[in-house]
Amino acid sequence: MSEKNSDPKQKTVLFAFRGDPLCFVHVLLNGLDLHANGQQGKIVLEGESVTLVEKMSQPGHFLSDLYQKAKDAGIIHGACKACSAKLKATKAVENAGIPLIGDMSGHPAMSQFLAQGYQVITF
Repeated sequence: MSEKNSDPKQKTVLFAFRGDPLCFVHVLLNGLDLHANGQQGKIVLEGESVTLVEKMSQPGHFLSDLYQKAKDAGIIHGACKACSAKLKATKAVENAGIPLIGDMSGHPAMSQFLAQGYQVITF
């Protein structure tokens, strides 16, 4: 039984690096759980995780429903611009309406989130 925490000061960003869908399901579940419990949570796709966007966008993919819920909740903050380009996922990310981000040599900087009071968790 979880106790709801409505403290808007509680902020967490989940950086997903792995392209393993069985790992990414936990990113989606935890992001949605943070959101459901009134905490500020964001998901950043980095590394190989950017390649999952095209797959998750397909109806029938086992992550499709969770992915759509996360998108609808507005918790997918963005995808790494450099990794999307390198892994040829830019078009899929753009088609999904996910912002390409990367102020640190094309990659999202954790320091920006830390400066805003976010706890950073990596997957």
